Amino acid sequence: MPEDLDRFVVLPGGTRVCFRVDGPGDGVPVLLVAGLAEDLSTWSERFVSALVATGHRVVRMDNRDCGRSTYATTPPPNTLRQLLARPRRDAYTLADMARDAAQLIEHLDVGPVHLVGRSMGGMIAQTVAARYPHLVTTLTSLYSTTGNPKVGQPAPSTWVLISAPPARGRVGAVRDHLRMTAHLAGTAYPIDEAEEAAHAVTTFERTAGDAVAGTSRQLQAIQASGDRTAELARITAPTLVINGDRDLIVAPSGGDATAAAIPGARHVVIAGMGHHLPDALALRIADLVIGHIEPAVAR
Repeated sequence: MPEDLDRFVVLPGGTRVCFRVDGPGDGVPVLLVAGLAEDLSTWSERFVSALVATGHRVVRMDNRDCGRSTYATTPPPNTLRQLLARPRRDAYTLADMARDAAQLIEHLDVGPVHLVGRSMGGMIAQTVAARYPHLVTTLTSLYSTTGNPKVGQPAPSTWVLISAPPARGRVGAVRDHLRMTAHLAGTAYPIDEAEEAAHAVTTFERTAGDAVAGTSRQLQAIQASGDRTAELARITAPTLVINGDRDLIVAPSGGDATAAAIPGARHVVIAGMGHHLPDALALRIADLVIGHIEPAVAR
């Protein structure tokens, strides 16, 4: 069973993090950080296998409030607070989630690592690179943004879906995932419904807490972190920024702003790609990441 591969650590702050490690023990370490409401199984096995096949040791983690990691005990923000971007005073932030990732790297004693983050995970990875530069060799930010409210904002149609009452139960979770993923997938890479339904079932079965409340608190963490543009300017790790030109939840302007904020960042825009990493794109994205990592490994 895939769950047998799950490992756990209680970090110094008390957060219990679930993670998996694939690839050779002496491989070049890569840490994958998933996005909003995404557990570690969301990373395509094709993508992970491509990294492992080129000699990398791949670590995947469940962020707090997702998968099998710790779920916060604080109340989630209500819908009005989310729509007005007014987080509760007890909200945690992206900096707290970045500290989780940094402490996991230190626990595994694999640093510095090549960091790859998608969406919210890209924001977390950016924060790790800015605040813990000694732990990061390279950074890849995949369809993410800076927190500047003038860029990278969801389309109105996406806010409608986000604001809809979430479903409960396995069937509802699969239905919601298919609806949102089809909306976000872009024009050139439509979803494979059977593949996505299987992903949704896996995520549902790996969820150890209240997924609805957890997702609300994660979204609140993004809002509580504000504009991080100035912090991104402190990143010294070689950085690759990837996004699609058909993203309906993190508008392409978010990728533009990220690349502009990080000194020397390389920016790749994929035509027809939305806010999704399907198997059809896994090898292309993996090739970009590997091509970004290899010069740093050679150095």
